[in-house]
Amino acid sequence: MYAFFARWRDTGLVAELHERLRESVRRAEGRRPEPSAAVVDSQSVKADATVAHTARGFDAGKRINGRKRHLLTDTLGLLLAVLVTPASTTDRDAARVLLPAAKNHFRRLARVWADGGYTGHLTDWTAQQLGVVLDIVRRSDDVQGFQALPRRWVVERSFAWLLRSRRLVRDYERRTETSEAVVLWSMTVLMSRRLAVRHQEPVPAPAA
Repeated sequence: MYAFFARWRDTGLVAELHERLRESVRRAEGRRPEPSAAVVDSQSVKADATVAHTARGFDAGKRINGRKRHLLTDTLGLLLAVLVTPASTTDRDAARVLLPAAKNHFRRLARVWADGGYTGHLTDWTAQQLGVVLDIVRRSDDVQGFQALPRRWVVERSFAWLLRSRRLVRDYERRTETSEAVVLWSMTVLMSRRLAVRHQEPVPAPAA
């Protein structure tokens, strides 16, 4: 099974399957296939012993030694792009790789919501270089505990979806491109199930 997965990863089939399913889900939800807005965030996860020291890092804020998954999702929480880096990579540095690639693929992309980790020169850079508005959604200092923030909760839910896959609870992969492919595959399964449920919904009888 892994040999098939590796072959599909290397030929781009995993990414193509994911792409087609995302477009189908968006159409089923009454959206255009290509999004115009997105949400970006990152998640640090521990790395297994199979991950080389040169491919991991330490996230001082989360106190995690491992890797970081940078996700760009649409406003439905569907994955648009993923980048896996050592956990020591800052959100701003990863965004300079993730966002240009996404803009090149999604020409309609015009606005991206993010948290405070993306502040600074990045907001000016995305506007000038990509023509994309980077909208920072800040957390209120007066609120303690969990707070569902506008737009940002969408990508947080996507991270929760991914953690339902046992393979993604930690990072077990030697290669970052394999980690990215596993994320795509997890979302592919989720979207397949969502479409299957929609097709099974009963069609209302016509009015007499």
